[in-house]
Amino acid sequence: MSLQAFQNHIQIMELVDTPSIKVLEDVVVDRQVAGFDPNFWDDYFITNKKSQMALQAFQNHIQVMELVDTPSLKVFEDVVVDRQVAGFDPSFWGDYFITNQKSQSEAWMNERAEELKNEVRSMFQNVTGILQTMNLIDIIQLLGLDYHFMEEIAKALDHLKDVDMSKYGLYEVALHFRLLRQKGFNISSDVFKKYKDKEGKFMEELKDDAKGLLSLYNAAYFGTKKETILDEAISFTKDNLTSLWNPNEVDQLPEYLRDFFLKMLNIFQEFENELAPEEKFRILYLKEEVCLCISWKIQSQSYFKECQWRDDNYVPKLEEHMRVSIISVGFVLFYCGFLSGMEGAVATKDAFEWFASFPKIIEACATIIRITNDITSMEREQKGVHVASTVDCYMKEYGTSKDVACENLLGFVEDAWKTINEELLTETRLSREVIELSFHSAQTTEFVYKHVDAFTEPNTTMKENIFSLFVHPIPI
Repeated sequence: MSLQAFQNHIQIMELVDTPSIKVLEDVVVDRQVAGFDPNFWDDYFITNKKSQMALQAFQNHIQVMELVDTPSLKVFEDVVVDRQVAGFDPSFWGDYFITNQKSQSEAWMNERAEELKNEVRSMFQNVTGILQTMNLIDIIQLLGLDYHFMEEIAKALDHLKDVDMSKYGLYEVALHFRLLRQKGFNISSDVFKKYKDKEGKFMEELKDDAKGLLSLYNAAYFGTKKETILDEAISFTKDNLTSLWNPNEVDQLPEYLRDFFLKMLNIFQEFENELAPEEKFRILYLKEEVCLCISWKIQSQSYFKECQWRDDNYVPKLEEHMRVSIISVGFVLFYCGFLSGMEGAVATKDAFEWFASFPKIIEACATIIRITNDITSMEREQKGVHVASTVDCYMKEYGTSKDVACENLLGFVEDAWKTINEELLTETRLSREVIELSFHSAQTTEFVYKHVDAFTEPNTTMKENIFSLFVHPIPI
């Protein structure tokens, strides 16, 4: 970001002379809890009210340290942060991915990748039946490789949508439903009515079909709020799979965010270096037009609000908490960063503006992340001084136990997934990949927080997952 851009950003955010932001001056930030040293500047930027003087001082600071477009910015990579104070484990990986250099040349790997992709493309041409086609698509998607074969998958699904599945079994019908729903085809859930008895319950004989039950279980999570048959399917399959399947598997930024902001400048520059000349507009858009001007401002305000709640020992009502905490969880910034790295046909101006409007699907994703994060990290966070979580808020507001609160909050998660499913079925002028990015991000995050806080404690399930993805090759 150029100095002029940063100055413009300051003026846009109006953090100096806007009366509504004056409340931030009264916030006391406990920097020691986060592991940072006391701020060198004290209240210099608060007591010196003149915005131009403050801006000039920061401009001089940038020029002296040569923080923009110079290698000296690398100094911030060497800053050692006391992660133990915040409750994080030391990095398990150390310099593993730095010292373990690739054994083959990049040219060889690119050539080999093209060979393998052509082999998979030939599979689409050689499959002989509906089931083989569906299994091929499913495997490719589960491996996370479907972005290489979007055209082939789209063509196959366009054919599959017209297939009569009445003669197929539960596994095939549920797989067919899931693959089409996941890609936005509004296939009816009535296809599962034939698996109910005269009393309107799922047939008893289905209990012995573990493969079919698992397929139905996965398909049912693509239901919308009005599809009660899929809610019943989830309950039925859960009850009958438990014994068969184990799921264990700034303008003037607040001082304590200053180092973080400088680090982000370096990251933005690295992003920009990776993009082609015609794609570099995304970083300008990411930093100045949408994400920084809107998301960063809202993000910082949500952090300040949570600091106020913590310091006042205030436990808000759940609705008040969620209005703030679905922002502070960081999904908005996370998503925007992902979007900026996608191909040109996806990362358009319309996509950024849609994202900035905080649509229903983004709100639903943030809700899933917020609640699952709070549930799995609650015990650890209670050991120190921390803002009330959604679990705390629910317990106080409704007078329940922790277990009841967690169970009912997971109901909000289920509703959020249904909102996502409904939005996936809604026609939009945006690229399909833009919409699906939020869906896959929510899937990933729920996986991270499914049983433990694997983000904070990566030596649990996360370690093996990273080994599987990046260390041990996937057999083909």
